[in-house]
Formats: sequence, C-alpha cells, structure tokens
Amino acid sequence: MSGSKRLMVFAGTHNRELSEGIAKHMGIELGNIKISRFANGEIYVRYLESVRGADVFLVQSMCTPVNAALMELLIMIDAAKRASAETITAVIPHYAYARQDKKSAAREPITAKLVADLLTTAGVDRVIAMDLHQGQIQGFFNQPVNHLTALPILADYFESLHLERLTVVSPDVGRVKVCKKLADMLGAGLAIMHKGRPEHNVAEITHVIGEVEGRTCIVADDMIDTAGSVTEGARALVNKGAHSVYVAATHGIFSPPAFERIDSSPIVEVVVTNTLPVPEERRHGKIRVLSVAPLFAHAIQNVYNDDSVSELFDPDFQL
Repeated sequence: MSGSKRLMVFAGTHNRELSEGIAKHMGIELGNIKISRFANGEIYVRYLESVRGADVFLVQSMCTPVNAALMELLIMIDAAKRASAETITAVIPHYAYARQDKKSAAREPITAKLVADLLTTAGVDRVIAMDLHQGQIQGFFNQPVNHLTALPILADYFESLHLERLTVVSPDVGRVKVCKKLADMLGAGLAIMHKGRPEHNVAEITHVIGEVEGRTCIVADDMIDTAGSVTEGARALVNKGAHSVYVAATHGIFSPPAFERIDSSPIVEVVVTNTLPVPEERRHGKIRVLSVAPLFAHAIQNVYNDDSVSELFDPDFQL
C-alpha cells in the first residue's frame, strides 16, 4: 500500500549498548521483542508488535558466546520472515567465523561461507557489516552487502592526538591496502611486519619492512583477539627503535589473556570500537573505545530511504 512503508529496528541480546546507541542516533525506539531461553538452552524469539509489511533491521553483533549470538540472529530472521516482514536486513557489527574465509590446509571448512549460507537460508534480504576480516566475504552472499569501515572514525581520533612523525604499521601483508588507506588519511608513512603463525593465536614477528626508528607507530588491524600479535609486534617495533607504539582495531574481542598482555606490553594505547562490548572496568588505562553507532544509524537510514550508502565513505562526510 502506498505510504505504508515502515522502518523497525530490533536488537538481539548481544551488545545491547551499541543497539541502543544506534536507535538513539536515529531518534527512534528499539522494537519490542521477547528473547528467552528454554531450560535446555534453546532460544525462543517472539516479536511483540506487528512487523507485517515493515522494513526490519535486526542488530546483532556476533560476540561471546559466538554460537549463541549467531543462532539467536538466525531465529530472529526466521521469526520476522514468518511474520511477513517486507524486507529483513541483518546488521552485523562483527561477523564471526570470518577468519576461515578460504581453505589454507586440506580438509578445512570455509566457515565464513557457511555463516553466509545460514543467514541466506534463514531469509535475510540484505547484510550491513563492518570491517569484514576479508572483503571477499561479501561475495559469499547473493544478497546486497553494505560493507562499512571504521577507518574514518579511527583516523579522526588519532588526528585529535596531534601525534608527530607517524608511521602506520601493517601487522601482515594481507592488511597492507587497508593500512595504506589509514596512512593516507593521517599523512603518515607505511611499514609492514611479517609474521608467522606456528599455531592458532600464536604469532611470531620475523621482519619489519619500512622506517620505524624514532617514529610514532600505529599498528592497525581488523581485530584483536588474544592480543598476541599486536603485543609481539609492539615489542618488535620498540626493538627496531620506534619512539612509541599505538594499536588501532575495529573489533576488540579481547579473549584471555588479552588484557594482561596489553597491560604488560610497551603499547601506549589500544583504540577499538564498540562493535563488540568491552567491559566497563576495562575502559581505562590503555584501552580506548570509540562508538560506531552514528555510522550504523546513517547506514540503516540510507538503506531504508533508498539513498546511497557510499556517501558514508566520502572523506568530507560528517557524522
């Protein structure tokens, strides 16, 4: 029916703070939804208001416990589809299982594709995500994927610090293109670390390519899990004569013993966004958390209004 278009935003139980921040920036209330658990842990979802004919946006970050977050989102999508929502957009600030985006060894899965297939089967029409581990994950979907980046938000923060003699450091060769973008935003130099991984969550820095001596270095990655890579990288840079080391990442997973490693490292500050929840007691000292709620709010509004999402990547765009 003409004029009946409706925007509705619902939040999963994971990272509620970000969901509320998005709704606040949009000037709306989050939709009314019931999410509970049966005695055996199975998830129950019911929309407590009509979603028939509505453009529904489901905000769910796949944070710990990851499997529960993913399953909850799948059930939310299924419930919205069966309740006759017009369109269903999954807003996924952190897309889990993204590190396995190709087969690196025989008999391995490609979990990033598996998650895409699960979301598709559940009934999603569009995905809005931020800083996927690899951009190629967008191609795992046959639906539109709006791939946002936190680089402008991170760049604005570091510009506000007025740091001098800056070098952005890529933690490995796979992040060079992204780090070059950040370096260009900051008018900084670029260096590259080469690391090996003898096993999961273990990193060994073998070479540093580029000028870091006497420089303020920013190691930029998409995520920090156990913080092994960034803390070893910081030590390698200090050993090469770096003046100081900062770390920037979109997703702060911070699995144990990440905080202890960071506290005992030469890193001055670790800057992450709130795509994943960071405990309030940890948001001090070396940890700085920036909000991406305004960016997601604009993306949702633009998708709903059939406006361009690419304008959010314009250097002159103001949140």
